[in-house]
Amino acid sequence: MNSVAKNNTFNVEAIRKDFPILNRSVNGKPLVYFDNGATSQTPQAVIDVIVDYYSNYNANIHRGVHTLSQEATDKYEEARKIIQAHFNAKHAYEIILTSGTTQSINLVASGYKSLLKKGDEVIVSALEHHSNIVPWQMACEVSGATLKVIPMTQDGILDITAYKALINENTKLVFCNHVSNALGVINPIETIIKEAHKVGAKVLIDGAQACPHIKPDVQELDVDFYVASAHKMCGPTGVGMLYGKEELLNELPPYQGGGEMIDQVTFEKTTYAGLPHKFEAGTPNICGGIAFGAAINYMNAIGFKTIATYENELLEYATEQLKALGDVKIYADTKDKTAVISFNIEGLHPYDIGTIVDKLGVAVRTGHHCAQPIMDFFKIPGTIRASFMFYNTKEEINIFIKAVKRAKMMLS
Repeated sequence: MNSVAKNNTFNVEAIRKDFPILNRSVNGKPLVYFDNGATSQTPQAVIDVIVDYYSNYNANIHRGVHTLSQEATDKYEEARKIIQAHFNAKHAYEIILTSGTTQSINLVASGYKSLLKKGDEVIVSALEHHSNIVPWQMACEVSGATLKVIPMTQDGILDITAYKALINENTKLVFCNHVSNALGVINPIETIIKEAHKVGAKVLIDGAQACPHIKPDVQELDVDFYVASAHKMCGPTGVGMLYGKEELLNELPPYQGGGEMIDQVTFEKTTYAGLPHKFEAGTPNICGGIAFGAAINYMNAIGFKTIATYENELLEYATEQLKALGDVKIYADTKDKTAVISFNIEGLHPYDIGTIVDKLGVAVRTGHHCAQPIMDFFKIPGTIRASFMFYNTKEEINIFIKAVKRAKMMLS
């Protein structure tokens, strides 16, 4: 358990002590890590779980009768139950452990290739990450279904009136992120899901950017599929989850063939295992799955309401300080956001800003953020994205602002 939970108070300095990497320097400067939208940092409690696995019970799961295999299996399935409880899935077997959000989306898209047909329509939003666009384009190419797009406004938000006009009895699937990775905008997924269900369409929500800041309840949302990655939530890379309603997961064909996902195999015919193993072919990222559960426990010990309150303070402060610099364009400068600021400085390329602030120890993300349609909409090559987590501070924001000011002076 982390030091914050022991004291039942939020103390950012105590939290920072849980993250070893925050002690390092970059280019002779203390690290200021504002690239959390790409990957969050990992607390010692989760690192210890990873070390413990490889040190004490490293073995393959589900298929062994020996002690180490049984211990690893128990820990892995315990992690699945932790994830189930966090997202409030009805059953643990509705949680499919994957390599991350991208694989989770591809799993569903691959299954629907055989379920969609010509004349069917699927809808994606204009705010999507490439991983929630390309798999559906591929599915449409194979099935003959038509892909439609929910447009966005100049404020960086979805046009829900246009969405309601798009959806009809031919709509079979709707895909939208809970939070835009490029802009930080929180999308009105409750409305999106409700309107889709009116015509019998199913909905997949990409929760990769939301889950570090928001605790979604999949039953309350009545969402059909929800996906997330551990590495955005203080966990390891290479592991994530797909939630799907039991009846829908049963309808989908297996994504991959191999060990673990079978019931019986003969050369004449193979029958498949039940959920969740039907979609978990081969040896999974066992350690990653266990550490995913540990990361969720760590964040829940702090509390997501506490996290959101503090991160909103950081967002408001950073926004005010950036605006004070002048010549700064913030994209999606709206109220309903998580702790992300996507911006440009007039006349300067985002890559140049990112390179200079890195020399000053500040890590930000520059480019199109795997969301090229958003950049094309704004007619820009990319943005500078500063993304915050609960272990960041206002003092770090001050350093960041000074670094941006320095870069601006050098490039002007």
